[in-house]
Amino acid sequence: MCMTQAPAAPRATRRRHDREIVALAVPAFGALIAEPLFLMADTAIVGHLGTAQLAGLGVASALLTTAVSIFVFLAYATTAAVARRVGAGDLQAAIRQGMDGIWLALLLGAAVIAVFLPTAPALVELFGTSDTAAPYAITYLRISSLGIPAMLVVLAATGVLRGLQNTRTPLYVAIAGFIANAALNAGLVYGADLGIAGSAWGTVIAQFGMAAAYLFVVVRGARKHGASLRPDAAGIRACAQAGAPLLVRTLSLRAVLMIATAVAARLGDADIAAHQIILSLWSLLAFALDAIAIAGQAIIGRYLGAGDAQGAREACRRMVEWGIAVGVVLGGLVIACRPLFLPLFTSDSAVHDVALPALLMVALSQPICGIVFVLDGVLMGAGDGPYLARAMVVVLAVFAPVALLIPTLGGGLTAVWAAMTLMMTVRMLTLWLRTRSGRWIVTGATR
Repeated sequence: MCMTQAPAAPRATRRRHDREIVALAVPAFGALIAEPLFLMADTAIVGHLGTAQLAGLGVASALLTTAVSIFVFLAYATTAAVARRVGAGDLQAAIRQGMDGIWLALLLGAAVIAVFLPTAPALVELFGTSDTAAPYAITYLRISSLGIPAMLVVLAATGVLRGLQNTRTPLYVAIAGFIANAALNAGLVYGADLGIAGSAWGTVIAQFGMAAAYLFVVVRGARKHGASLRPDAAGIRACAQAGAPLLVRTLSLRAVLMIATAVAARLGDADIAAHQIILSLWSLLAFALDAIAIAGQAIIGRYLGAGDAQGAREACRRMVEWGIAVGVVLGGLVIACRPLFLPLFTSDSAVHDVALPALLMVALSQPICGIVFVLDGVLMGAGDGPYLARAMVVVLAVFAPVALLIPTLGGGLTAVWAAMTLMMTVRMLTLWLRTRSGRWIVTGATR
């Protein structure tokens, strides 16, 4: 593994790595946090329209979030490919690679619209939506789906800028987008009296504004370095091929989360309520760790593109140390804040009783999660997508039978989160084996 194969780097080298990690990870964390704030703003504004409207928003947003999260590889694969070109000193090719990812995002976005517009009623019905909430869900889903191309462009363009070692611009765009989204939603929902449709249109407009801001930055860079802006079939096809393994990885991870939620639902109302609260916290903690992983994608890709295998090993080692340290701190915060955290969501003592021991399991798993997120980012930065796909399928195969036996064998929600910890431990082992082998270290402008 990078922690054992590389000797301890000199203090000056460690400091340099620390500066790079902080410079990339802190803005990335801010941008990651800004993304869920979009949905929170929509929820707060639509919630005042009525329960049926809020229920419709919940169904539609679940479908939209799932659709977009499936294509998160547009950011991951683009980051790695662009960073390699940057490391090799070829900024023109780096931006050209990024443009291929953006064109792929537009094509995929158009395909998703083609699916969502005619099938919106069937998709909403599949969720078992009530007759009162269904019309609102269909309205929101159909209008918001028009913004999916912009959302996917944002993902791809974010990957371009991360590969260029720039995480500040995505932070600024995310903040501006959140402010615009909140203002537009309030104005269209209440000022123009458009109801839930106004919320959807406000979000779509904000998303296209963010996409336009990203495109302005990328196009300016392309012109500066003489990179073509035209779509290139071979380049788009190569981006899709690079992203396919990461798509398999993402779908496998989504399956894990869906199985955990389904099992918790079978345990009872208090358990599923507690599970949703804990899952929201787990996702928030993941943002902090994912920020380090994003730094890993950009830094490792750059080192390998420059042909500096030793630098990649040293950076990997230092980022793992960061992942463990941040995981320990997050775990400690969860333990200390458990009594304060739960009352923010519910006053039901039955939910508290179920959640408290499960939260302890979440806290103890955070150092493991820190290692997993960092090594995942390292291997993504190395362009090792096929291994990540195979490894995540193995993890799913281990997790699924264990989780599905919980309602029969007992253990409650704590057992569900023990299974989640097992899942992360297996992920850690698969990633550790790969990084220890050194097979991820392939230098050059392309893998």
